[in-house]
Amino acid sequence: MSPAAFSLRQQLAFYGAYHSNPTNIRIHITCVPLIVWSAYVLAAHLPKLDAIPSVHADFGPYLTFDLNYSAIWAITTELYYFALTPGVTLTHLPVAAVTLLSATAFASKPGSLEIAAAVHVFCWLAQFYGHGVHEGRAPALLDNLLGGKSSLSLVLAPLFVHYEVLFILGLFKQTKKNLHNDVRKLVTELKLKKKEIKKE
Repeated sequence: MSPAAFSLRQQLAFYGAYHSNPTNIRIHITCVPLIVWSAYVLAAHLPKLDAIPSVHADFGPYLTFDLNYSAIWAITTELYYFALTPGVTLTHLPVAAVTLLSATAFASKPGSLEIAAAVHVFCWLAQFYGHGVHEGRAPALLDNLLGGKSSLSLVLAPLFVHYEVLFILGLFKQTKKNLHNDVRKLVTELKLKKKEIKKE
């Protein structure tokens, strides 16, 4: 993994360069958590490997923990977030926990697979709509895949959305100011690169 992968400022700037339109940001604030939740529901239906120990705990009718692929992904992701920004990750942990536990509980309900799949597809389509109609450019993930580059946008999207909510609440004002400056510079660089590619 490149050093940039552990640079919060670089990662935020890269994401911000693809998410500057207010409507697109609102769509992502709504859809990203639902994409994560539905992905956890879908993953909870996968058969576990024998190497994964059986760990189960109920925290009421709507919150359940199982050591499955969803839990492993959630824990790994939060550890990565913690390496990037310990303080903000602590504020994200309750959100991550409720998302995982509610998704795991829902996965045991009849029809959960079909409902989660529908939510997942709808939210992805909504985000493509936000990028195409309001942002006016392809998502960072798609842009990078088509360009043959690796992207952490999919992994970091929940953290980026969490930052957007914190910004709306009036927190981390200096981080927000730095981010806007970095985004302006990065957008200018991306536009220049595209012009150079067109000339070639």
